[in-house]
Amino acid sequence: MPVSETGRYFVELAGDPTTLGAQSIRSQQAEFRLRAAQAGLKLQEFASYQRLFNGLSVTASAEEANRLARLPGVVNVFPVVKIERPVTEVSDEPSVPQVQTAATMTGASILRDELGITGKNVKVAIMDTGIDYDHPAFQGRIITGFDFVGDAFGANGNFTPAPDENADDCGGHGTHVAGIVGANDPTNGFKGVAPDVMFGAYKVFGCEGSTSADIMLQAMERAEADGMQVLNMSIGASFQWPDYPTAKAASALSKRGVIVTVSAGNSGADGQYATGAPSLGANVIAVASVDNAKLEMDYLTVSTDGARVPYTVATGAPSPSTGLNLEVTRGPGVTNAATADGCFVNGANPFAPGSLTGKAVLIRRGGCTFREKALNAQAAGARAVLIFNNAPGVLSPTVAPSTASDNQVIEIPVVGLSDVDGARMGNQVSSGAAPRVTFTGQRDLFANPTGGTLSSFTSYGSSPDLDLKPDLSAPGGLIKSTYPLTKEPTGYAVLSGTSMAAPHVAGVAALLLERYPQLGKIDGEARRLLQNTAKPSNYFLNGNVSSFVDYVQRQGAGVVNAPAALVALQSGVSVSPSKIALGESDGMPTRTKVLTIRNNGNTPQTYQVTHVAALTISGTTFVPTPSAAAATVTLNGQASTTVTVPAGGTAELNVSITAPAGAADRSQYGGYIRLTNTNANGVSLSVPYGGFKGDYQSIRVLGDISLPGYGLGNTPFPFPAFYDAVRGNLYFRGGTPATKPVFTLGQVGTTLDIPRIWVHLAHQSRWLAMDVLDANGNLVDTVSYDEYLPRNASNSYSGPTSNAYYTWSWNGTLANGNPAPNGDYRLRLRVLKALGDESNPNHIETYVSPVFSIQR
Repeated sequence: MPVSETGRYFVELAGDPTTLGAQSIRSQQAEFRLRAAQAGLKLQEFASYQRLFNGLSVTASAEEANRLARLPGVVNVFPVVKIERPVTEVSDEPSVPQVQTAATMTGASILRDELGITGKNVKVAIMDTGIDYDHPAFQGRIITGFDFVGDAFGANGNFTPAPDENADDCGGHGTHVAGIVGANDPTNGFKGVAPDVMFGAYKVFGCEGSTSADIMLQAMERAEADGMQVLNMSIGASFQWPDYPTAKAASALSKRGVIVTVSAGNSGADGQYATGAPSLGANVIAVASVDNAKLEMDYLTVSTDGARVPYTVATGAPSPSTGLNLEVTRGPGVTNAATADGCFVNGANPFAPGSLTGKAVLIRRGGCTFREKALNAQAAGARAVLIFNNAPGVLSPTVAPSTASDNQVIEIPVVGLSDVDGARMGNQVSSGAAPRVTFTGQRDLFANPTGGTLSSFTSYGSSPDLDLKPDLSAPGGLIKSTYPLTKEPTGYAVLSGTSMAAPHVAGVAALLLERYPQLGKIDGEARRLLQNTAKPSNYFLNGNVSSFVDYVQRQGAGVVNAPAALVALQSGVSVSPSKIALGESDGMPTRTKVLTIRNNGNTPQTYQVTHVAALTISGTTFVPTPSAAAATVTLNGQASTTVTVPAGGTAELNVSITAPAGAADRSQYGGYIRLTNTNANGVSLSVPYGGFKGDYQSIRVLGDISLPGYGLGNTPFPFPAFYDAVRGNLYFRGGTPATKPVFTLGQVGTTLDIPRIWVHLAHQSRWLAMDVLDANGNLVDTVSYDEYLPRNASNSYSGPTSNAYYTWSWNGTLANGNPAPNGDYRLRLRVLKALGDESNPNHIETYVSPVFSIQR
């Protein structure tokens, strides 16, 4: 078992906590403690769980964890993972609070402002960094809370919890999340989605640093015990399985009647199968992010056409002074297609000395750092630098030095523009129009070119067991909300992340709960309703919103639609299941599913049923690419059909889906079954589907990686690799040491002299076993057996934070706790692939180490 980064492990015991009584669970846990003691395992218990998860969190070594897994009554043992503080960008520019445009995108503003549905008295739990108790947007509405860690937790290596009753926020993230759900600040005219909810604040982060999964699980149990109706968790661990304890606990919460919304994750740059726990739980609502429709930004004006052009001030540069008026120029011969505009040419500044004196220079992004461009322009006399994007959207550059030795000061304003605005200004310069720009010192709302489309950071699914995740999407890119007064005097800030999308859905759930309090009582009912009525987003391509519907495995059913959900509740219409996970197409390229359309109303409902294809995810796990290859779908045997559902009745729809013939193997495909209501004022419904083209077990698990962080360049090396840490020797897969490695199993300086294997998991695996073999390859013992392993985030090790490989090691102890005799051995890894059949040898990958010697 790999070493837990927290030093703790979850021990899961048999028995469902949602069906067993508390006394039965306590008895099971007491029996476990007795058996552990009888086995000679002296455990330090961190926490025990009884409401949502039957098990404990204990401090243990990897060897002890392996022995725990073999005890009777133990279902599984999982490392307690570290939960990093969500990474979001905070605008450092002053903000003028005003009603969020995000609420208009989802129609939540219609329920809130036109129908007077405000989430009154609905109890919403926020598990996060706490909530600012002093913020005027929450006065009198934080009815309960608990700090599980204390302010100092996570800072300076301090991971000892100091819990108390005060869940006040010193980080900022939780206050922002709570504001999206239900801020109500009449003085500043700011309202969240559901401004009359009551809050429970469950603080699991200190002022700095990370938390852990076992602390999250403590907070989940507390929120359920406190009677919360909705729980939002804008935190999680990417690349996990739905069997991880936080995901199982979230599923249990849903079963107990709590609507659970969770951010799907911000691992969009890390490729497919990245959605994390707890969002992978059954009937948990995993929420992806779309960009906000409008942005509040500073703007300048252009003399030639009077355009108001929004901009961002680069980090590390001064802001332009109000009224600054400059002629715009650009480098000699530069066009809008320049790939290295403003960069050194053969080591020389591309701008001649004095050539930019007193002017604003327009420079296209790309080819070198923003800092290099800005310093070159400054050296040539520029008064300001306008850097425009080479990709869709507004640019937020940084020109701050990357090293302590870089002491050059940028003294002129540097601002970022969108690709469209920059290109238009560039054309004016090229035509000889000599445009001038004036920095107005004013701000306004501007249409966002990427508004309503998926945010670049939002994670890809599916889950490792090919369930369709995420479930929904909501605005999460560039969202203004509340922020602690101690960190931002205005009390407001702009952040981006799926962290901002999940609370929007939590707020919508609260609105619906006000009118229909029973909504959360049926496991999965809220998810079904919101998926049925969501609206899919299209793909952003070449600077525009294209006609292609974006990946199902990245947006789920689409953007939550609050008015449509309300109408569906009022009229009693629904379709089940609310999503279709087809699995792999190998051996069964066509699969038929039955949708049941229900009409609990008094009027027959007629639907025109059609298929809408979404883009297919091609490429590789780490570098996904779009493909237009689409599945073939028949609806009751036809390309489209009409279905009438009688009042108070149901109708069935047979949906046959054939994997796209034109898609590459190992692609993920998907689309939507759209049910357009032909009745006047009837609500239309939709069901997303997704599948895997080909043999899922053909994905390689034991992958190769590059090691630029060790100075070994970008060429992939054959992994796994056998590692002798004391002597610094690394033997890649297939390599044979010139001299047999010898390990003493003792401490050498600060390093334990034991054999190690570096393993890059290119995909999630169902289990991984490590066997000890003798020198002839005969099995001595199986010393490690781990289930439901996450994949690594990257296939290139760039440094300690890159999560490119895991380490398995052997300390010379056999499974029964006895030491292995001195002698020659090999280590063998066996990995069962996700959804694999362990009786099928093609579903198991194997690695065998070189022969080594144990000499104590």
